[in-house]
Amino acid sequence: MPLLQAKNLGKVYEEKGIKTQALAGVSFEVNSGDFVAIMGPSGSGKSTLLHILGFLDSESSGEYRLDGKTVRDYGGDELARIRNKKMGFVFQAFNLLPRLSVLENVKLPLFYSAVPEEEWEGRVLRAIEAVGLSERKNHEAAKLSGGEKQRAAIARALVNDPQIIFADEPTGNLDSKSGGQVMEIIQRLNEEEGRTVILITHETYTAQHARRVIELWDGKIVSDNWDFKKQP
Repeated sequence: MPLLQAKNLGKVYEEKGIKTQALAGVSFEVNSGDFVAIMGPSGSGKSTLLHILGFLDSESSGEYRLDGKTVRDYGGDELARIRNKKMGFVFQAFNLLPRLSVLENVKLPLFYSAVPEEEWEGRVLRAIEAVGLSERKNHEAAKLSGGEKQRAAIARALVNDPQIIFADEPTGNLDSKSGGQVMEIIQRLNEEEGRTVILITHETYTAQHARRVIELWDGKIVSDNWDFKKQP
């Protein structure tokens, strides 16, 4: 059974009586352990799709299933619980609290989890070590480089041991070297730890880390390629 199933998803936003269709008839499946990049230009609907898959927004039409169950059947509290337990998020803007240390930022999701407090320190330290920031763990986020901030954000996404990592333009604010380091970490989380990765990007060289690339244009899937890495 697929981990994620999108069936004819549509999303329409309305503001001041004007409707904008962000997604139209999007259908695909993702299995556990897949690494899927979703590509497209600005306005193609890729971030909207990620928000629906990550329970940050809901579809206007169609059906989204997680582990075989229709997501709209969950209540709000259950959605929040599943999101906190099964999903980790990495965003372009890092979203760290600048005056908190790396340790304190990474710990934040645990306050909303069912993880026993006696396990928190070990989880936080392991997550920080996994992204190579152990020597910077007591530094304020404001004093980190861009690459270090994104690695701290990845550690925060890992602290609840999620099955799925959603990464929305994780290299968008980074130089090529730092971006490459971040993508190496994300790729390792997939290949060595078996985590499912859904990556949003408009950069071909970033998408090439994935095994499968779905391209969106005007809210519709225009290609779904399993051999993207092999293309010249």
